[in-house]
Amino acid sequence: MFEYTPTKLMLPSSYYDKRRADFAVDFISLLSHTTGEWYGKSFQLMPWQEQIIRDIFGIVDKETGYRQFRTAYVEIGKKNGKSELAAAVALYLLFADGEPGAEVYSCAADINQASIVFNTAKGMVELCDDLMDIADLLPSTKRIEFDETKSFYRVLSSETKTKQGFNVSGLIFDELFAQPTRELFDTMTKFTGDARRQPLYFLITTAGKDKNSICYEVHSKAKAILDGTKIDPAFYPVVFGMDDGDDWEDEKVWLRVNPSIGTTIKLETVRAAYKLARENPADEIHFRQFRLNEWCNADVRWMPMDKWDACGEDFDISEFEGRECYAGLDLSSTTDLTALVLVFPPEGDDEKYAILPFFWLPEDVIDLRTRRDHVPYLVWKKAGVFNTTEGDIVDYSFITAFVAELSKRFVIREVAYDRYGAEKIRRDLEELGDENGFTVFPFGQGFLSMSPPTKDLLQHVLERKIRHGKHPVLDWNMRNVIADVDAAGNIKLSKKKSTERIDGAIALIMGFARAILQDGGQSKSVYDERGILFI
Repeated sequence: MFEYTPTKLMLPSSYYDKRRADFAVDFISLLSHTTGEWYGKSFQLMPWQEQIIRDIFGIVDKETGYRQFRTAYVEIGKKNGKSELAAAVALYLLFADGEPGAEVYSCAADINQASIVFNTAKGMVELCDDLMDIADLLPSTKRIEFDETKSFYRVLSSETKTKQGFNVSGLIFDELFAQPTRELFDTMTKFTGDARRQPLYFLITTAGKDKNSICYEVHSKAKAILDGTKIDPAFYPVVFGMDDGDDWEDEKVWLRVNPSIGTTIKLETVRAAYKLARENPADEIHFRQFRLNEWCNADVRWMPMDKWDACGEDFDISEFEGRECYAGLDLSSTTDLTALVLVFPPEGDDEKYAILPFFWLPEDVIDLRTRRDHVPYLVWKKAGVFNTTEGDIVDYSFITAFVAELSKRFVIREVAYDRYGAEKIRRDLEELGDENGFTVFPFGQGFLSMSPPTKDLLQHVLERKIRHGKHPVLDWNMRNVIADVDAAGNIKLSKKKSTERIDGAIALIMGFARAILQDGGQSKSVYDERGILFI
């Protein structure tokens, strides 16, 4: 049984109106959940949700009767039910708030994200006969209308040019952390609700990474109000997240920052995600940000080098003579490394993928790069672990000729390359492939193309199903890698953020992607047959 205690942020000039709070809670209980195992079941507020609803709708000014809180900021991890709560709030503001001509809007970084709360609200209306009798649903324009009070709820795009004329009574701002700038937030919260008695801006988000963002600014304000160092009587802060000194591996912390564990979140699901996070730095950042609501540094060290080093078995190149392989080629733009990596799929009883890398650097820049970058290029040159081409840029004709020589020793099935800015060598390689029986495969560098093989390669390293021969340049590249991780947990290597060159790592991933998808000696992606699945 939930026992309500008004927030400590209630002003002496305000009071708790239980009748209003009960009315809001009772309205929400008329709604139903719209997805999964909860579909069709009554929306019974969890304690943390009911606290929010009673505080923002029940605490009012003694003199005017208007709500004390005009902005509610709810920061909490994924799957705790913040979108469902926001949908219920939107419908209350539309149908039950008593505001004539109410204008309720959903905003986010893009229209698809903004539609998530709206679609949940629409589903709630469709499951409630009482609301269906009074509502007009216009899904094509993402709009719900309530003719009796000439009110509506609709989704907005992220464009800000035409929004200053709005008369906002309610705003649902979803995933504030994803806002690239502050422009939309400022427009919708500062210039659109002046004519309303008690507009409510309901901001929901998970922790982000960018500490120069509008979300971190609002997060900092919320934390300051909670610890008493800042005062804003109209701002209602809720932050379920990691505190300084918290141990991210402590289940007690998980339970505190995820108040819906045991209801909408299974503890076993969190434990499974934690297990992955222990093995993979990128998964750790994703776990801490989206499961524990921690503001994490965006720079993720991708490869655990102790695991990589454990795969450094020596091997004799001659044992791969006549074996089929798949190549990844990462070309330098000016004076940097060009990398070609051959990946040999397992044969027979061998379960390991073998990696054979080659690198090129322009001859004229080796001394300069050694002094400037403090990288032992001269030592590596003497050791013969990379190749040089004449001049101050890599001559791609040398690369093509080198691939031709490799084709005499190994059965190259494919050469995967970054399709951007490689037209000349693509044509040359295609001609060479026609002569030698391999195809040239353009490989995208975005999350969609890079994330699956990047995760697969790391998993193979963790399982010691890779052997790479301890090539010093490739080892250096792997150590340099910083990864980008998006909100869905997709990952790609970042040349921009990485500390030094990572060309060999990118070439490896492209070659590995084609090798792991080979079928009967012919590379064939499962995506070619069934398309890409979106989760």
